[in-house]
Amino acid sequence: MGKFTMKKIAVIGGGIMGRGIAYAATVAGFQVHLHDLYPEALEKAKTYLETELRKSVHHGFIRPGEDEASLNRITFTTNMEEAAVEADLVIEAVLEKMEIKVDVFKKLDKICPSQTILATNTSTMSPTEIGAQTSRPERCIAMHFFNPVHKMKLIEIVRGLDTSDETFRIAKKAAEAMNKEVVEVNEFPGFVTSRMNCLIGNEAMNMLMEGVASAEDIDKAMKLGLNHPMGPLELADLVGLDTRLRNMEYLYQTLGEKYRPCPLLIKYVKAGRLGRKSGAGFYKYDKE
Repeated sequence: MGKFTMKKIAVIGGGIMGRGIAYAATVAGFQVHLHDLYPEALEKAKTYLETELRKSVHHGFIRPGEDEASLNRITFTTNMEEAAVEADLVIEAVLEKMEIKVDVFKKLDKICPSQTILATNTSTMSPTEIGAQTSRPERCIAMHFFNPVHKMKLIEIVRGLDTSDETFRIAKKAAEAMNKEVVEVNEFPGFVTSRMNCLIGNEAMNMLMEGVASAEDIDKAMKLGLNHPMGPLELADLVGLDTRLRNMEYLYQTLGEKYRPCPLLIKYVKAGRLGRKSGAGFYKYDKE
C-alpha cells in the first residue's frame, strides 16, 4: 500500500458512535463523509457536531475557527457510494447485528477502490467473519472506539485471521492521528474490554435483581471502592440496554454460560427501558 497518505475517511452510520468517530476524524484534519440511510439521523449528527465543536473551542481543546473548519471538512450523505467511493478508510458504525454489518461490508467491497481499508467499529463481533464476505479480507480490521468518542482515549484494533500487518499499521496510524491510544488485539469474541465490561455489568444487574444493594449504591461502590470512572449500571444506561443485551447474547452464544444475560436486563429491554436514549433504564432521565 506504500506510504501512509490517508486523507479521506468515510463513516457508515450516523448514530452515537458514528457521529463521535466523525468528530474525532475531522478534528484530526481528515476529510470525512458521514453516511446514514435516514436524513433525520444526519440532521441530529450535524447538530451534535456543531455543539461539540463549539464546546471544544470554549474549553480550549481546539483553536477558535477550528470548529467551522472541522465542520466544513464533513459531508453528510444518504448515498453510500458517494460517501465511500474515494475513501482511504471506511469505518462502519451500524447496529450491532452481524447480518447488517456483513451487508454493509459487501456493498462497500463493491464501491471502494481495492486499496481502501474496511474497518468495523464492533465491540464484540468477528472481523474475520465480516471480512471473509469481501474480496479483501487482508484489508479488513476492527477499530473499536469507545463512547463518548471525543472523550475516550482508547481504540482497540482487532486483527482478523487474514488482516495484513500493513492494514494494522495504517489503522494504527489513523487512530494515532485522531489522538487516540491503541491496544492490539488478536480476535476472540468480546476482545479485551467488552468481555470484562459485560461480566462486570451483568454481575451488577444480578446483584440489583437479588436485592444486594440499590443501583445507586452498586455504582457508588464501584466508583469509590474500585476507582471506576462510571458505575456499571449508569454505563449500561449510557451504552443502551438493547445494545448491551445484543452484546451479552453474542458472548453467551460464543463463550458460554458465564455470559448468560441477566433476566432483569431482558425484562427492561422488553419494557422499552433502554437507558438514557429512552428516558429510563436503571435510572430515570429527562428525554432530550
